[in-house]
Amino acid sequence: MNTIRTYQVCNVFHANQNNWVRTKYIRRRGAQRIHVEMKFSVRDCSSIPGVPGSCKETFNLYYYESDSDTATKVHPPWMENPWIKVDTIAADESFSQVDLGGRVMKINTEVRSFGPVSRNGFYLAFQDYGGCMSLIAVRVFYRKCPRTIRNGAAFQETHSGAESTSLVSARGECIPNAEEVDVPIKLYCNGDGEWMVPIGRCMCKAGHEAVENGTVCRGKLCLRC
Repeated sequence: MNTIRTYQVCNVFHANQNNWVRTKYIRRRGAQRIHVEMKFSVRDCSSIPGVPGSCKETFNLYYYESDSDTATKVHPPWMENPWIKVDTIAADESFSQVDLGGRVMKINTEVRSFGPVSRNGFYLAFQDYGGCMSLIAVRVFYRKCPRTIRNGAAFQETHSGAESTSLVSARGECIPNAEEVDVPIKLYCNGDGEWMVPIGRCMCKAGHEAVENGTVCRGKLCLRC
């Protein structure tokens, strides 16, 4: 039988709950926008006998930026401001006592993002305020456009922008034995880490031809007549 380690809370019979769990310090690594994938389960409040009206089926996601790992048990304070709220997270599916009896775990997956971020790193925090839930897994990531060769030019790895709709301009350099024509060659990196909107091009110099899908300009061999 596989064991799943989780963070759990279920203080639904006590009002005014304010329970927090914080991640370790996470380095930004040049990213401007951060994505958070959460896997969790939530108990259906209506399935708990005698539960008060304060029972919740949601929790809050926060982040806090810092240039170094300085967090303690009391700093930053466990409250919104200085923590910045990303969103209130709700489950698409909740489980009941019947599911527990059948050992059925309904796991929800939600993804949220935030930005711009500019400090060296950040913490994430999850706030429970009266639910019966388990936090199963958290994945933190950012998106970037990989190094590529397009239209005879090489483009270096480029981070996506601070907003999901951002387009980050990247200047290309002609591959060896190629030269720029038309206008300065550019590509744009979108919020999903995909290159788009190519502008301009490089062409192989005289005496060379494009090979390997346009990624190499190879010298033409002169054959004996």
